[in-house]
This record gives sequence, C-alpha cells and structure tokens, in this order.
Amino acid sequence: MHKTENGHSPKQGNIRKSKRYKKRGLLTSPGTLTYIGPEIGLKTKIRRIRYNEQVYQDEAVKSLDECRAANHGENFITWLNVDGIHEISLIEKLGKLYSLHPLLLEDVVNTEHKPKLELYDTGQLFLTLKMLHVDSDSPLSISSEHVSFVLGSNYVLSFQEELTSDIFTSVENRLEASVGKTRRNGPDYLLFALVDVVVDNYFIVLEKLGDSLDATEDLVIRGEEDLSLKDLYALKRELTMARRQIWPLRDMVNQLIREDNGHINKDVIPYYRDVYDHIMQVLDTIDSYRELVASLVDVHLSTISNRMNSVMKTLTIFSAVFMPLTFIVGVYGMNFDFMPELKMRYGYYYVLGLMVAVTIGMIFYFKTKKWM
Repeated sequence: MHKTENGHSPKQGNIRKSKRYKKRGLLTSPGTLTYIGPEIGLKTKIRRIRYNEQVYQDEAVKSLDECRAANHGENFITWLNVDGIHEISLIEKLGKLYSLHPLLLEDVVNTEHKPKLELYDTGQLFLTLKMLHVDSDSPLSISSEHVSFVLGSNYVLSFQEELTSDIFTSVENRLEASVGKTRRNGPDYLLFALVDVVVDNYFIVLEKLGDSLDATEDLVIRGEEDLSLKDLYALKRELTMARRQIWPLRDMVNQLIREDNGHINKDVIPYYRDVYDHIMQVLDTIDSYRELVASLVDVHLSTISNRMNSVMKTLTIFSAVFMPLTFIVGVYGMNFDFMPELKMRYGYYYVLGLMVAVTIGMIFYFKTKKWM
C-alpha cells in the first residue's frame, strides 16, 4: 500500500453510514453510468499487480493505456485494484479496455446496489458485495463499503470505495512474500482470496458487536437505569442491516460451487466451499445475536415494569398505613363542643399511642401476608 509524503495512507475520510443519496440517475437509459454515493474529493488510484510463481510486479498505474486485460505470450496473472469509483470517465475508459458490459459498470458505481453475481457470455464473472466496518466513534454502528470484482481468463479487477485504508493489504502482502497458494494458482484463487478477506472481516465486526452485546447484557441483568431501549433497538437495527448485506452472498457463493460455469477451477472449488461455510457461520451468529437482543428487550421491559410495580407497591403501603391515621386525625379534628376525649388530660398521648399501635399492627399484617 503506497503512502503519501507525510507517511499517511492515501485514503482519507470517514466510513460512511449506509444512507440514500439523491443523485440516482432515474429515467435514464440502462447502462448510463451515474455515481451514487458520498462525495469524494480525492482522485481514483489504480494499482496493477502482475505475478506468477516466480515473478511479482507491483506498480501504480499512471495511464489507462497501461491497463490491458491480456498479457500475450506471458504466463502472468494480472490484478488491477481500482481505489475509488467516483470518477465516471475513468471507469468508462477502463470498461472499454476490458470489454466490460455497461450494466456491469453501472452496478460498480452504484454504492447502494445490493450484492449480486452475474455471469456474462464474454467469459467474465462479476461479483459485488459489501465490506462491513464498525465505526470507531460508536461501537453499536456498522458502516458498509461497496466492493466489486470482475474475473477474467487471466485477470481480476477489484473496485473499492475511496473511504478507508486498503482492505486487501493482507492479500498483497501474501503475493509479495510468495506465501501460501495464491502465487501458484490462477485468477479464480485470487478472487477467492479477496472474497475471503471480506468474509473474514465479518467475523471481526461480529466480535466487536458481540462485545457490545455482552456489555449491554450485563447492564440489563444488573437493571441499570442508564440503559435505554434506544441502545437495544440500535443494536438490533445494525444486526438486521448486516444480515441484509451478507445474506445474498450465501446464494452467490453457492451458485459458484454448484454451477459448472467454467470460471472456477475444480481444484479451487473446495476453497469456495470453505467461504460458504464461513458465511453460514456468520449468518447463524447474527441470528443468535438478534434473538438475544430480542430477549434483552423483553428482560429490560420486564425490569422496568417490575421497578414500577415496586414503586407503586411502596406508595400503596404508605397510603394504606396513613389511611386510618388520617381517619383518626380527622375525627378528632371536628369542631364539636361535646367530645368526651377532648377533655381528657392525657387524651393527646392516647391518640398518638393509638396511631402508633395501628401503624405497627398494619405493618405486621402486611409482613404476615408477605406484601412487603
């Protein structure tokens, strides 16, 4: 991953929260490219990595004339990593160089597009999915990044938003170090490695959400008053969003495994099966988290209800205790001239003693009935 002069990553800006954007290109001809996503002020960066088992080349592409889909007479696999999909003219030129279908390019530049898999008669395989991140400012908030891949006979194109650090750095490091099977296999294995990075990141996201869920569960069990339903519903909403982004990937990978499409070598299919298992594990974890959140909502509501019942019970006991006392005070507060007790020397103390006796008797009665 290249650095700028000050040593920072060239990717700047914050991860966006999933949202709708006004610029949608409605009522236009199919295949018309319209970028739908957050505004990006940086330029698109393209890196070309060419490799085989013996050779590894990594270079920044300065001109699109350097980007060719085929390497005639050379046994090289080419990986073109496009960092930024907001420059429509550049995406169009790249599409012409690699003979990409206009509808494919339309899905590439639409960050709101759902994950999908397309097989084209040209022999190209198109795959788009979502990379998920947990916002650093809010552990209960998930952001998505639009990622697309094109698999050809001897090349892979990857498109990612210009939003965060390069999400495929680990794959680049493995290729450069010639570690593992990536350098010894074809572009279908490279595609697997890239998709596997995205899926593995789902586990990292779920782990962070799990930590937040454990902390929230402790608050619910302890009956902390500072916990609100807003936090619980926010967590449930993020889990639902994550499930909606990941669920289509299950059918997409399953399609690659089951169909004889000629894009995936039989020796590589077991690796895609492993990705499929990981996706199912992620979905099962999300479902269990959602069920736990629903249970926590019920427990939290029950806790609030019990706390309110306890308050009402206390107030009721106080009212019941003071009711006869109020009656006694009311009786002796009447302005009659001929009330025998008013002339008693110790009548005041007798009445106070009666009130104390009534209070003690009622408290004893409540305790006997286990009302307090």
